[in-house]
Amino acid sequence: MGRLNPLALPNLDWKLITAALLLSVIGILLIFSAQYYSDNTTDQKHYVKQSIWLVIALVAFSVTVAMPPRFYDFVAYLFYLLMLVMLAAVVIVGAQKMGAARWFSLGPVNFQPSEFAKLAVLMALARFFAYTKLPPESIRRLVLSLILTIIPVMLILKQPDLGTSLVYFVILFSLWFFSGLSPLYLILIVSPIISMITAFHWLAWVIYLVLFLIMLFIGRPGVLIGVSATIVNLAFGMMTPMVWNRLADYQKMRILIFLDPGRDPQRAGYQIIQSIISIGSGGLFGKGFLDGSQSRLEYLPVRHTDFVFSVLGEELGFVGCAVVIGLFAFILIRGMKIAAKCRSTFMGTIAWGAVTIIFFQMMVNIGMTLGLMPVTGLPLPFVSYGGTSLVFFWVLIGMLVLADYRWQEY
Repeated sequence: MGRLNPLALPNLDWKLITAALLLSVIGILLIFSAQYYSDNTTDQKHYVKQSIWLVIALVAFSVTVAMPPRFYDFVAYLFYLLMLVMLAAVVIVGAQKMGAARWFSLGPVNFQPSEFAKLAVLMALARFFAYTKLPPESIRRLVLSLILTIIPVMLILKQPDLGTSLVYFVILFSLWFFSGLSPLYLILIVSPIISMITAFHWLAWVIYLVLFLIMLFIGRPGVLIGVSATIVNLAFGMMTPMVWNRLADYQKMRILIFLDPGRDPQRAGYQIIQSIISIGSGGLFGKGFLDGSQSRLEYLPVRHTDFVFSVLGEELGFVGCAVVIGLFAFILIRGMKIAAKCRSTFMGTIAWGAVTIIFFQMMVNIGMTLGLMPVTGLPLPFVSYGGTSLVFFWVLIGMLVLADYRWQEY
């Protein structure tokens, strides 16, 4: 089939589109409020830039929906190679900001290739899983898909950008599940990381190992796999002190502050403490739009980007937060239904991956503002300030709408 017929526009999923549009408009209002009392006139105009980016994002959404699914199938690996080139280039010639080279500076516009590299990896993995004849538990299948993921991750870590790199592994892990890999094998794959984390305290590590052995006994993956998994878990647990010592000081501090923000309340823990104060002070209905004292007195840092949810909590309270989370929930549930009904394995996998990205970044960002997650710098989809991010998430919505409209095509 060809391009989208304009006469078929009423058949698009307008509820899904409206939910994303409402989140984007709420984001612009929160950005306006967050910088309303700023002494910097440039900061005060962030909402204008975000509004312009929303128009660009809607154009990108329209183009995404207009293209046939086979186009994305055909260009998946080409787009992946293009994004690898751009990720390598940004490390060499990218604009330096806060000690990181993550952007191409094109005059007043900054473009962050790692955002669209997520889409490139998603498309490449979707094409691989759609056409491979290897069974889900095949070691070769797992390794090849891991290689597709880890190459861009290595380039992103060079920027450095640890928070964004985590998204890629989450995409891979989620697509392994969607493409048929047994939950037992998924647990076995992630278990060494859990072993490493619990090994920070000997009692937690012992309890984890006991539970792990019980799981192996119940799941019965086979003697070879069970013994190998146990040895790997023991090895990773014993590696914890070495890994900790190799972390940079700022990475250690992020972990420590996540566990105890009061350790350094005036510096490293300041953001989390002020964020929790902002959300907690909002109560049920909030202090009112433009009336957030944390924003007005500039106690809350980066309030238009990483901590925009804190502005929402302070000004619109629990009700405002519930509305935003409800809109996200609608998008996620709708996206999962679309992924489940698609006859095309490629488009179904794309839809599932889009839902995964939106869900993970939403959970990490909101968890970060509540002190439940480490500060990673991942923006809140559709809401946080950032042009590249906004365009990227609208392209994901375009993929979901396209998958829904053409769900009967193979």
